[in-house]
Amino acid sequence: MTRIIFMGTPQFAVPSLQTLIAHPEIGEVVAVVTQPDAPAGRGNVLTQSPVKQLALQHGLPVAQPLTLKDAEAQQMLREVGADVMVVAAYGLILPKLVLDIPRLGCLNIHASLLPRWRGAAPIQRAILAGDSETGVTIMQMDVGLDTGAMLLKRVVQITATDNAESLHDKLAEVGGEAIVTALAQLAQGALPSEAQDDALANYAAKLSKEEARVDWQRPAAELARAVRGYNPFPVAFTLLNGEPLKLWQAVAAEGTGLPGEILAADAQGVLVACGEGALLVTELQRAGGKRLAAAQFLAGCPMPVGLVLGV
Repeated sequence: MTRIIFMGTPQFAVPSLQTLIAHPEIGEVVAVVTQPDAPAGRGNVLTQSPVKQLALQHGLPVAQPLTLKDAEAQQMLREVGADVMVVAAYGLILPKLVLDIPRLGCLNIHASLLPRWRGAAPIQRAILAGDSETGVTIMQMDVGLDTGAMLLKRVVQITATDNAESLHDKLAEVGGEAIVTALAQLAQGALPSEAQDDALANYAAKLSKEEARVDWQRPAAELARAVRGYNPFPVAFTLLNGEPLKLWQAVAAEGTGLPGEILAADAQGVLVACGEGALLVTELQRAGGKRLAAAQFLAGCPMPVGLVLGV
């Protein structure tokens, strides 16, 4: 029986741990390693990670080291006696001494079709770039940033309505199926590996709030992808009379005018001129307010035609 250490922290990792627990014939999850409890929400209440919550529900032992670089944490991992580590959005770099602990190595569930997007935000970067598909890659981890050999891939189409949240959820589910398949093949000695072509790699940089500010000079098609890619974080925004205005949903449309100029504002949405075409914004949020459909928003905050956003 394959002994598995599962390492993960956020919601993305939960379906993978759930699937491993549901398939004991694949292996036994003997320990779960996750990030330390952290303040969350408006009250900054100390909160367990989604992975820890699931692990405790199933009576699995949980470890939460502050770092994997010290000898104590590394010794703890050795004493578990695992055959393989499965890593899904854990949040800490694994030193080589840790990567070398399990005899079958460490398998990472990465949310892109490597080597297309390496780094912290592959889901969002795929949407922002206009990719038509993405997926999950099961990768043999090495000391590089998502540079290890590719073991198994699953393709997921990016639809015109996918935002970062919906695509995240799809990929998380696919990741669970993919890791179970990979571990089954690994146990049979039938899991081929393929080196990545570094020339095809792009860096999926961590998202910042400032990059989500809408530049109305850009084409509407790009801005529509930005609205989807930054939903639910950090959320695309512009300025309305100098105050932040979040844009939660929008689609590219026809229209011409000064970039940022409101061309129409009715129950269908707020039509804003872009560098090319126009953006029809259908869900908005003022600072301190609620997310509202355009009709509801305009009832409490009229936006006259000719007003220019972004200033």
